[in-house]
Parts: sequence; C-alpha cells; structure tokens
Amino acid sequence: MYKYEASAGEKYGRLTLIKETVRTSKKHMWLCKCDCGKTVEVSIYQLKDGICKSCGCLRDEIATQRCYDMSRHSMARTRMYNVWGGMIARCGNPNSKDYRNYGGRGIKVCDDWKDFCKFHEWAIANGYEDNLSIDRINVNGNYEPNNCRWIPLREQNANKRNNVLVEYKGETHCLREWSKILGKPYVTLHRRIRKHGWSIDKAFETPIGGNR
Repeated sequence: MYKYEASAGEKYGRLTLIKETVRTSKKHMWLCKCDCGKTVEVSIYQLKDGICKSCGCLRDEIATQRCYDMSRHSMARTRMYNVWGGMIARCGNPNSKDYRNYGGRGIKVCDDWKDFCKFHEWAIANGYEDNLSIDRINVNGNYEPNNCRWIPLREQNANKRNNVLVEYKGETHCLREWSKILGKPYVTLHRRIRKHGWSIDKAFETPIGGNR
C-alpha cells in the first residue's frame, strides 16, 4: 500500500483532487483543480505534506500583498497619506476635533477608500498634486469617487456648507468671493442679507455706509 492514499474530491489548501494521473513507486500524481479555476498536476506527497497549496496563485497573492504593504509603508509620510488619514479620522473617529462636522453629520468614507492604496490609485488618476486639496462636490455627500475632486484650497473654502452661495446678474459665488469682487466688506454684506433681510440687489448695490 502506498504511503499516501487519496480519493477524488479531497481538498488540500486551494486544490481539489480530480483524478490520479500517475501511480508508481516513486510518483503518485493527481490532477487538481484550484479554487481560482486553473488545473495543475501535483504530487500527492506535496499535497499531504502541505508543500503545495495552490496552482501558484497563492504564492503570487502573498508576493503582491508584501509589495502592497511595503508600498503603503513607504507612503506613510507623504502628504497624500496625511490627506487620507485626516479624511478617515474626521468621518470615523469621534475624538477628532472635526468629527461633529463630518462623521457626526452622517458623512462617510466609501468602503474602497478605507484602503489607502485604492484611494491613492484614484487620486493619481484624477489629477492629485501636492498643492491641491480634496473637495466634496456635494458638501452633504460622502467621500467617494463620484463626489470628490482635487481643487486649490481657495476654491474648497468657497464650497464649504457654511458659506452663503449667492446668484447676482447671472453669476454665482459665495458671499466672501462677492465681497472681493465688489470691493465691499464681507461683514457688511452678510449683515445686510442675513440680519436685515435685504434683497441681493440692494445689499450689493447700496454704497457702504448707505442706510446700514
């Protein structure tokens, strides 16, 4: 009797025995199907002793994961990693000083982006540069590919939910930008519109010092 008897259907690691192909005193080979779908001929001795566990895909996955982990480690001190870490913290860490404005409001990071490497891939493919900031197009939406972009910080500040977006003569800007365009103090414009209920036309067109 051979040292290692086996039967079709037995499984070793990712390999399932299909049929015996060679049986001699020195060889005891089986055709196996791997979980990945490939077939491979393997010695039953290697299977029983745990030497062979797949068609080779497991080895490749382990090598890829090692490379992936090394890559992630090498990125840990980059600005992009800090951007990612900040995003994760303000949406998922109640101890973060910004949590109440993000996670506390129900804003989340999509599942894919909880993995830094996937976030990195999206960032590079979508124009990331060190002088840009991640911005949510819908300020009440989540951090996810179809709601995010890379823009200069000034533009991001203009998109914050606490800014007042105002349309005037066919153009839309936040109130802070209108104050710069018109050359009028933001505080004055804000007071006229929010406190006194002026129309946009009146608030913008009345000279500073006029009425209020």
